Amino acid sequence: MENNKNLLITIVLCGAIFVGWQFFFELPRQHALQQQQAAQQASQALESPASNAQTGNAQASNAPAPGVAAPGANAPAQPAMTRDQALAASPRVGIDTPRLKGSIALKGGRLDDLVLKDYRETVDPASPNVVLLTPATAPEGYFSEVGFTATDTSLKLPSSDTLWQAEGGPLSPDHPVTLTWDNGAGLTFKREFTVDANYLFTITQTVENKGSTPVSLIPYSRVVHFGLPADFATSGTLLFEGLLGGLDGTLREEKFKDIRTQADNTADPAIHYDTKGGWLGITDKYWLVAQFIPNDVKASARYSYSPKLDSYQADFTAAAVNVAPGAAASFKSSVFAGAKEVHVLSDYRDRLGVPLLDRAIDFGFFWIISKPLFLVLDWIYGGLKFLLGSFGNFGIAILCLTVLVRLCLFPLANKSYASMNKMKTLQPKMAELKEKYGDDKQRLNSEMMALYKREKVNPAAGCLPILIQFPVFLALYKVLSVTIEMRHAPFYGWIHDLSAPDPTTFLNLFGLIPWHPADFIHVPMVGGIIAFVSIGVWPLVMGVTMWLQMRLNPTSPDPVQARMFALMPFIFTFMLAHNTVGLVIYWAWNNTLSILQQRFIMWKMAKANQAKELKKA
Repeated sequence: MENNKNLLITIVLCGAIFVGWQFFFELPRQHALQQQQAAQQASQALESPASNAQTGNAQASNAPAPGVAAPGANAPAQPAMTRDQALAASPRVGIDTPRLKGSIALKGGRLDDLVLKDYRETVDPASPNVVLLTPATAPEGYFSEVGFTATDTSLKLPSSDTLWQAEGGPLSPDHPVTLTWDNGAGLTFKREFTVDANYLFTITQTVENKGSTPVSLIPYSRVVHFGLPADFATSGTLLFEGLLGGLDGTLREEKFKDIRTQADNTADPAIHYDTKGGWLGITDKYWLVAQFIPNDVKASARYSYSPKLDSYQADFTAAAVNVAPGAAASFKSSVFAGAKEVHVLSDYRDRLGVPLLDRAIDFGFFWIISKPLFLVLDWIYGGLKFLLGSFGNFGIAILCLTVLVRLCLFPLANKSYASMNKMKTLQPKMAELKEKYGDDKQRLNSEMMALYKREKVNPAAGCLPILIQFPVFLALYKVLSVTIEMRHAPFYGWIHDLSAPDPTTFLNLFGLIPWHPADFIHVPMVGGIIAFVSIGVWPLVMGVTMWLQMRLNPTSPDPVQARMFALMPFIFTFMLAHNTVGLVIYWAWNNTLSILQQRFIMWKMAKANQAKELKKA
């Protein structure tokens, strides 16, 4: 009983810490970030258009390539062009694939305009498509670039101001595009872009030496993101976002805040890795832009942050290539730019030999459970779509997965519930022992243990299903929170996004009163309290089913422990009220199945007891 009590206290404390963190730290942090962004935008809007254009151009040219010194102290940190203005500032060659649309900037030869055809900003089917890459001179600039650097500073190399000539286009899986630039000093540079039907670009950069002296050039590739992702303030703290790579067989993660700390507190603002093959880039919750290093290439990889530009950069440089007069040299690398879809990443990992690429999805500590769980869930969903058509959805798949998990745990759960029901029948005897030995705790415990032994009851057996299901619960939380397949996945009724909280709340009678608690979210303290008590339909259903399940369990003889058990449904209701509704649906359905299983076992035991009584008679 002491073990049960300690376990319960631990769960309650963990829940209290989680709730306190979310509503007294995380929400104020989000509000502060949103207010800071609004202040920056307001300040930016006060600048003159001429000043804004100058600011944006300076930022684009000052973002340092690998091996190039950082810009001077006067380099601005905030771009000011709109995205449309930035796109119009350079001639472009289009990109049109089954899943992507956008363009390559001929000024700079960058991949800096990319829109995802399959994903929209909100659940509204008329909302804009998700924008992934944006020119550096626009807000939240984000681009990928390849090129050459050199230790010989006299060489004239392509820069962000270089105007390339395009051959072919638009870029599609069947039509490559080649960019060409002559430096006027004997070197001709080419960049050939190809793209597949998903999200992979392959860039072959070539240099031809028509001069009379050999040159030594260092190929590089980089991904640069200005500022934090747009949804960073609302994505929470239990999710990795930042600079990420699989380098030398090891997953290398650096959160945005950690790389900023590195830049502020050390002489070298970059984190360096030596690797052979691998990949590195920048990731947020659902999207990834990463460069693949050829498997046979030894490279120097780097994560860095520029405080002057407020830019994050993941880059690598390979060994120098020597180009003799009259000769040419090439370097091929690839860039992934798209959604972090499990099957697509796994395919690139296996087919191209890119280690750990599927780990770009933050499945968390229990990834060894989370990923198989997702694969089973996705398989169920595929079967439902085949059988039910548009009526099949991930919500039904979650219900089916819950049944599958329950079937796997059925033998253990049966023993557990049988043990709990035996405990329930022993309660009168336990009450007698407590009345008899209540003043002698040591004797009471020893007598109770003797009673358990005589009756062949394990008092800890009731905790086993919970302990075993807890990793599954955490794994499913990750699956619902981070997989792009769950984003905007509908259920029935008012649930249009299983990865978001239940949008209803009893505070406005579930939509009957024309106001929403979110309207008060920015009110100090009051907003946090309103957000805390805003509970939707599904969390209430989950709380009721949990309360009904607890009613079937034997009441603890310890009054403190009994009160804690009685409070657990209310604690979990508030804990999960603002979590992904898919997880709440899973928990409510799991509780319902537990109730049915317990009722069946109780009926079965009652029948067995009646049979014994009849036999005695």
